[in-house]
Amino acid sequence: MDEHLYIVAYDISDQKRWRRVFRLMHGYGEWLQLSIFQCRLNEKAHAEMVALLDGIINHVEDHVITMDMGPAERIPPKVVSLGKPYETVEKEPIIV
Repeated sequence: MDEHLYIVAYDISDQKRWRRVFRLMHGYGEWLQLSIFQCRLNEKAHAEMVALLDGIINHVEDHVITMDMGPAERIPPKVVSLGKPYETVEKEPIIV
């Protein structure tokens, strides 16, 4: 599969752009909290997501980071979660 697990965090200063980024990210991963998503992406999907984000954000006011945690199938993330339990994104079939 060649998918990697990514953590994407963002700080968007404008509410309209924030909503656009939030909606976009729902198409690429699972929402963890406020402005943080975890995504299982191959190289092409990651590049597509970055390009779309690049077209939405204001490069002076906003900040988006993607952290590559490694191969999704082989590297279990080491997470300390207080409160609600943390669950990694599982690979599910896509029904078209």
